Amino acid sequence: MVKNLSSRFNAESLLSATLSRRTVLRTMCLTAGAGLLAACSTRTADDTADDESPDDETPASEDLDSDDTSDDPDVGEDLESDDVDDAAEEVAVDDQRPELVVAVQGIPETLDPYQHLSNVGTRVTYSLFDHLLERQFRDGDPPGTGSEIGPMLAESHERIDELTLDLHLREDVLFHDGTPLTADDVVFTFERSLFDTPAEMLDAEGYVSTISEIEAVDDHTVRLHTHEPDPLLDMRLTSWATWILPRAYYEEVGIEGFAQDPIGTGPYRLADLQPDNHLVLEAFDDYWGGPPPVSRVTFRVVPEVSTRVAAVMSGEADIATNIPPDQVPTLEGADDVQVQTVPLANVHLLRYNVNYPPLDDETLRQAMNLAIDRELLVETLWSGMAEVPRGHQFPEYGEMYNPDRPIPPYDPEQARALVEESNYDGEPIVFRVSPFYYTNGIQSAEAIAEMWNEVGINTEVEVRDNPYDEGPEAIMVTNWSNSSFVADPDGALWLRWGADYPGTQEFFWYPEDERFNELGAEARTTLDTDFRYEAYQTMLDIWEEEAPGTVLYVPHEIYAVRDGIDWTPYSFYYMDLRAENLQID
Repeated sequence: MVKNLSSRFNAESLLSATLSRRTVLRTMCLTAGAGLLAACSTRTADDTADDESPDDETPASEDLDSDDTSDDPDVGEDLESDDVDDAAEEVAVDDQRPELVVAVQGIPETLDPYQHLSNVGTRVTYSLFDHLLERQFRDGDPPGTGSEIGPMLAESHERIDELTLDLHLREDVLFHDGTPLTADDVVFTFERSLFDTPAEMLDAEGYVSTISEIEAVDDHTVRLHTHEPDPLLDMRLTSWATWILPRAYYEEVGIEGFAQDPIGTGPYRLADLQPDNHLVLEAFDDYWGGPPPVSRVTFRVVPEVSTRVAAVMSGEADIATNIPPDQVPTLEGADDVQVQTVPLANVHLLRYNVNYPPLDDETLRQAMNLAIDRELLVETLWSGMAEVPRGHQFPEYGEMYNPDRPIPPYDPEQARALVEESNYDGEPIVFRVSPFYYTNGIQSAEAIAEMWNEVGINTEVEVRDNPYDEGPEAIMVTNWSNSSFVADPDGALWLRWGADYPGTQEFFWYPEDERFNELGAEARTTLDTDFRYEAYQTMLDIWEEEAPGTVLYVPHEIYAVRDGIDWTPYSFYYMDLRAENLQID
């Protein structure tokens, strides 16, 4: 368990010096951005250790889900690990291609891509596995944000009717053990998710639940049938929970064996995995897309931001991920280093447990949302390198995006009035946050806690390695994030808050207004664009009214990259190291 090492932020002394509230919070956030985290009403998990009990209820999908990672800050700091050197001996010594070292906050404990649906997992599994179809990120404006669909393992696809899709597989695809890809592997992959789904994969099932049947027409043709028309079926086949796996190898080693030693059809294969330290991939030169541009890739666990930055500046690492904005000036002033940014299709947000008091009071939750100055968070924590979204939606939705929907309002006076109107009696509201999972996660939590305290909501921030390590009754507020998995509201609002995602509706919020689930189910099974648009707008209205959480901001993902590396980051957390997206001088 990681202690919060921040000093206490004395808001009262600043206020007594006649500073404005906005100046107080700006000072606090800037201090936090410099690494001297300003805290208000803060405690660590150790303060409540006596209350802890083993977690036998929280689902596996609550492993911080979707959207960065947490690891012990004392692990993985040595970039010259002997373990990695030993793994390197397995790589052909005559390979003249360069090697790539990527400094990351963490890596997944297992490599079954269906068991670890998270940003930290996706970053590495994109090199091990392929989808049937590919989202062409590089063709967007700006590059890295594209939403067009192109071929991948399937060289072509065609709609037979509203319920049927045929996919024609490439005939030159090999798995890492040399066995050829066939339609039978594709059938196995989807049946594994949809029928008799293992408990470890219940989260993955929701991504493809519109599919009713999969059949092999011949060795290289697959036919997918859906229960009802699915307007997003093509896009689903580019996204999470659709990596193609080898039937024979999986059935030989089983679910646990595959998770530790997987094989796929991707450009790199596994060489070594030490979850607390590193992941080494080596080039798979029989890759159908051509040999990779580097001989091996080492993902090195470096939780501390300053160490990741120093590693790139010194040349010990070639790329560093999850760089906060306050490090950008340092990197821009360094020799041989470039800063790469991409706007994410990912929103940082809060999630409230509405099943237990005092957060079962909708009026109190509305007050909490009104009290958050999101623009101030963007200005101070992100140096403007983030945006406050127009509700729980992304511009990449295209015709499903409402550009006129207002951003969440900030109204502290109305928030105070709602606190008085609610049943809240002043008991502490505990905001749990992980120390490393989200960039600026702790700083944001501390700032929001101060905003809530100022409108009369007694808030404490608790730092835990895993905020979900107890049953749901112990959780009040957590930070979270949601990604746009299929460039449509179905892939964020519905998949993360709807009935198909037990992690939310069984443990945090089940909507009082039944239309939320009814409209979400209807919208994913109709080709009527006008109906779908209006359905999602109504769902957004319900979500904002019942306030089971709130959006904060959409960050820009920042990478530090050594000069001579031509690589484009994507708006999703895929780290594409294929030859068409990575060249090294």
